[in-house]
Amino acid sequence: MTTPAPECAALAEGLRAARARTGLSLAALAERTPYSKSSWERYLNGKLPAPRQAVEALCAMAGEPPGRLLALWELADAEWSGRARSTAPQPVTRGPVAPAPPTTPGPGAPDAGPTAARPRRFRPWHLLALGAGAAVAAAVTTAALWLPVGPVSGRTAAPASPVLDPPPGCRGEACDGKDPDGMACGLPGRADALGPPRRTSTGAHVEIRYSTVCDAAWGRVWHARAGDAVEVSAPGAPPRRVVIRTPADARVYRFTPMLGGVDRAGLHVCFLPAGGTARECHPE
Repeated sequence: MTTPAPECAALAEGLRAARARTGLSLAALAERTPYSKSSWERYLNGKLPAPRQAVEALCAMAGEPPGRLLALWELADAEWSGRARSTAPQPVTRGPVAPAPPTTPGPGAPDAGPTAARPRRFRPWHLLALGAGAAVAAAVTTAALWLPVGPVSGRTAAPASPVLDPPPGCRGEACDGKDPDGMACGLPGRADALGPPRRTSTGAHVEIRYSTVCDAAWGRVWHARAGDAVEVSAPGAPPRRVVIRTPADARVYRFTPMLGGVDRAGLHVCFLPAGGTARECHPE
């Protein structure tokens, strides 16, 4: 059986936790949504890509904001669809120069005859795409009308700060010891890796994550084994550690608690393999 990507496994775990908060059985979920009992079983176990609408419906029934699970859904959907693996540039094939496309005939030009291009038929999904594009354009136009206008001198008004949804739960020292996921510090666009991922001698991968929005750092590990541990540290702060306790933990990303308001230059992440062998630290 193929091991699911960490993004897909993380979404499935989040869906299971949300379903537990609802207190509903699979049959009850099927009664309240357009999705069958068997579909919910596959969504919750990562066997089948979950529709975005199913994620939103589950969050609504659990009474929780959908931002976190939808962010996980975006990452998982990129894996399911293959977009995450198709970022490499395509090679350019050199060959004979293609003829220039025919120009549109002007008034009085002879009819192109039966070889003329047929009018394009719009299918229903084309119309939906056009409608979505029109809605986006309307939203952009409306937002532009509400932007503050700069003075007559020609100076451009400062852009408004973006509204983050959900808002970060802490910043700086207030984040120390807290969960980056629970504080919404690790959502896409809010955190970056400090340096490339490091592959350990056992095949696990570790890296340091840092969020400018939260001014906090933490360690992340994946492809680990039960009994492994990861620790992140910085001068003047107590180290933070996460232990991989079960095989289920090993199939998803695991994070250490955060170090808040520390100097990024002094951060270290250490991998402690199961069995008590020598730790591996980066930077050395």
